[in-house]
Amino acid sequence: MNPEHQPRSGEPSNNQVGDKEELPIRFAGSVLNAKRHICAFFRSQEEEYRILLPFIKEGLERGEKAFHVVNPELREDHLQRLKDAGIDTGSAEESGQFKLKGWDDVYFYEGRFDKERRLAAWKDVLDATGPGPIRRTRVVAHMEWALEDREGVEDLLEYEAMFSMLYGDHPDPVICTYDLNKFSPDLVTNMLRTHPMVIVGGLLQENPFYIPPEQFLAELHERRTAGV
Repeated sequence: MNPEHQPRSGEPSNNQVGDKEELPIRFAGSVLNAKRHICAFFRSQEEEYRILLPFIKEGLERGEKAFHVVNPELREDHLQRLKDAGIDTGSAEESGQFKLKGWDDVYFYEGRFDKERRLAAWKDVLDATGPGPIRRTRVVAHMEWALEDREGVEDLLEYEAMFSMLYGDHPDPVICTYDLNKFSPDLVTNMLRTHPMVIVGGLLQENPFYIPPEQFLAELHERRTAGV
């Protein structure tokens, strides 16, 4: 930006989205652009947390909110990793700045996955404001819940595409983490088509395989109709 056109103190910046002040969001060796629905592929927990922890810590230190969804059996492990990174999880949870949910409480309503209900519920999370001057929530969602034997999990691809359609331009970053050791190559290939940004090999990049969600949903419908 030309220094002559820098906003004076108290004036709105051209880099604001609504009331969510825009500061560079550093993540996985890059800076996020306007597309913030991100598919993050990892091969180990060590790789995953090496990439995620600086991103999580930066947001909390800025006064932003954090909303994490994990395997309920790994809740304490997740908290310990955050604490080891110097994050005061107790204070952050007590103040409401940080929320940690087991995926049963987020993705399964009455024991089943209801994609429409979950998509509608994200609005309250993403429209929440942090305690500091920056009005943003950073979401990290572990996606292995979709491997459970539950009704509705077969709608995962449709859900991810619909999320991009509904919230693709939202300023809050949403990181969907996938363990490459657990998901099939076919699902991973399709998942690439539903997220505009991707992390592979520890690096954030624009996803060349992404297609508009309306197109993907139409193709998915055709495949299901044909029994493919």
